[in-house]
Amino acid sequence: MSILGNRVQRREDLRFLTSGGVYGDDLSIEGALWVTFVRSTMAHARIVEIDVDEARRRPGVVGVFTGADIDLPAMPAVAEAMSRPVLAKGTVRFVGEAVAVVLTEERYQGEDAAESVFVEYEPLATVVDAVSALTGDVYLFPELGTNVALPMNEPQADDFFDGCEVVVRQRLINQRVAPCPLEVRSGAAAWEGGRIVQHASNQAPHGAKAAIAGLYGLDAADVRVIAPDVGGGFGAKIALYAEDMVLPWLAKAVERPVRWTESRSESMLGLGHGRAQVQDVAIGGSRDGKVLAYRLEVVQDAGAYPSLGAFLPALTRMMTSGTYDIPKVEFSAASVVTNTTPVVAYRGAGRPEATAAVERAMDLFAAELGMDPAAVRKLNVVANDKFPFTTPTGTVYDIGDYGGAIDLVLEASGYDGLRAEQAKRREAGDTRQIGIGVSSYVEITNGAGPPGEFAKVEILAGGKARVYTGTSPHGQGHETAWTMLASEQLGIPMEEIEFVANDTDLVAEGGGTMGSRSLQSGGLAVHEASITLVGKATQLAAELLEANPDDVVLDKVGGRFHVAGTPSAGRSWSELAEAAAGKDQELVVSHSSSPPGPTFPFGAHVAVVEVDTETGQVILVRLVAVDDAGTIVNPLLAEGQRHGGLAQGVAQALMEEVRYDTDGNPVTSNLADYAMISATELPSFELVSMATPTPVNVLGAKGIGESGTIGSTPAVQSAVVDAVAHLGIRHIDMPATPERVWRAIATASDSKKEHS
Repeated sequence: MSILGNRVQRREDLRFLTSGGVYGDDLSIEGALWVTFVRSTMAHARIVEIDVDEARRRPGVVGVFTGADIDLPAMPAVAEAMSRPVLAKGTVRFVGEAVAVVLTEERYQGEDAAESVFVEYEPLATVVDAVSALTGDVYLFPELGTNVALPMNEPQADDFFDGCEVVVRQRLINQRVAPCPLEVRSGAAAWEGGRIVQHASNQAPHGAKAAIAGLYGLDAADVRVIAPDVGGGFGAKIALYAEDMVLPWLAKAVERPVRWTESRSESMLGLGHGRAQVQDVAIGGSRDGKVLAYRLEVVQDAGAYPSLGAFLPALTRMMTSGTYDIPKVEFSAASVVTNTTPVVAYRGAGRPEATAAVERAMDLFAAELGMDPAAVRKLNVVANDKFPFTTPTGTVYDIGDYGGAIDLVLEASGYDGLRAEQAKRREAGDTRQIGIGVSSYVEITNGAGPPGEFAKVEILAGGKARVYTGTSPHGQGHETAWTMLASEQLGIPMEEIEFVANDTDLVAEGGGTMGSRSLQSGGLAVHEASITLVGKATQLAAELLEANPDDVVLDKVGGRFHVAGTPSAGRSWSELAEAAAGKDQELVVSHSSSPPGPTFPFGAHVAVVEVDTETGQVILVRLVAVDDAGTIVNPLLAEGQRHGGLAQGVAQALMEEVRYDTDGNPVTSNLADYAMISATELPSFELVSMATPTPVNVLGAKGIGESGTIGSTPAVQSAVVDAVAHLGIRHIDMPATPERVWRAIATASDSKKEHS
């Protein structure tokens, strides 16, 4: 009986819930000095002087360094002239940028010493708004004469909307958000016999290893990266940061190990932010609801130093048209630098932004026509017989049933009944109105990083097994899923299979975990390596049984090889391991998977909200979600990923926003000011199952880690707008806070009075 598809409890949780995880801040590193960074209090300024004399006299201080002391090259960037030094040199470009570093014997001594470092600044004009950055009134890098880090300009046809009976245009703000992982950034570095050993809270240890080797000019063999338990990443921990990259230099300078853990406020200022797009949508079509043309123009805020954030529009472009079969689609973008924290990947990374834009556009189009938004979506989705489907922007969707997902979620939500209840409340003039939001989405997974992944599976003495993976677990349940996959092929119980990850000395290579790639790349590698190992073991068993290998089979229930039809005479994994050792052989297979390409999960969500029209308060009453990720290895793990994604998507729609004042000072620099969502604001999610296996890989699996975030945000935003649409409101930007909703209602009321 297959173990796959069963709700197997997470193996990881026993340790996490009893002895606890071992995170970066928990490491015991003998003789390590504590690192404290001195951070800029200005968003844009020239550094006139840094006086460290007082800090050096503080108790416990071993060293104080500035950018002038450190001879490392700048970190790679989209544009070389916009690259970031590991410590600021000459100019600071956002509040929180590290300008100096203090090393102390004890942790508490660092904060006092850092506060005694005096930095004299010459203020410069700031730009915190991405659209304003395009004007060139303020340049972050004056020598370039532009704030555009990466243009993606494509030709726009003057006659693009010719033939459209209706054209609707709207500017949308997909606001900047903070990832807020439970574990903040943490790291340590030590030189051991000419090698650097670095611990990092990171999603891609082998990528981190390559980055350190590149910056320091080291051979790859001279770098070891270990990611201990990682308490959340959400994309923000894919790459190492300037603070991580300077640790090896500091360790060498003082000839002692060094360690660093940021505070929550430092994390809000320094850990990369997400989203941050200004979107102009234009959608046109016929009065019967058929969409004929769609244009999306994006200004991407990349923050002060353009890294991964500058590339997000490329992912937005891939998914511009969403689930819809639109004949004409245009996309253009510009990624610009601003005096704000750099933008990186955040759960979905460019794809949620595309979905939010096209779904809002579909709602605006439906409202203009006076049609039901769900009906307009059904009318325009890609038909099932068109897969594989190539979009106008060149993205090839593997398989889908977009209309079926919409039908399923409408039925599960009781959509017609919800509309009837809405009409009843509107007729009664109730101060608590309900809104129903519908979203349809598709996303690309396994489109980031290498297409394949590394795995090694070996049989240990006694017949147990060990699985090594190049993916990086930080909450997804890889230990459970990967041992399930190995157990399924080897016939060895899960509890007898060890799991190894996140150490570049133990795992030969790896792409890490991002872009919902893990199962279809790393899981596939474990699956394929296990099958190959069974084949290798079959050859050995045949020798021992003096049989033809073609006649030898593995009884997966007992984990025993025998000649077909004669199970009484056979060899166990333990006996094979002993026999292999006697021959100086190993039962081990190293393997890299090579799936043909990315996959495209899809789904549909319905959100139901109540809006108090007197105060603007929004309460999410229901969230019904269909998320089709193909074959599901473990429904329990998949549901956990869906729940987390839904929560983060709702959070962006209703609450979360990183804000700066006009001088570039952050006004949401801690969790007292930044409204992170909690269980209090969330209903019990209603998850509806749907599985359309992909033909792209033998598992039939697609990604699931980001789907909930992509579908829920536009559904909730649409629900809020729908609740007050009868008052004359067509659009409310995210987050739909009570103040923002109340202002929209008040403005609509004032407008009615003016025209009455």
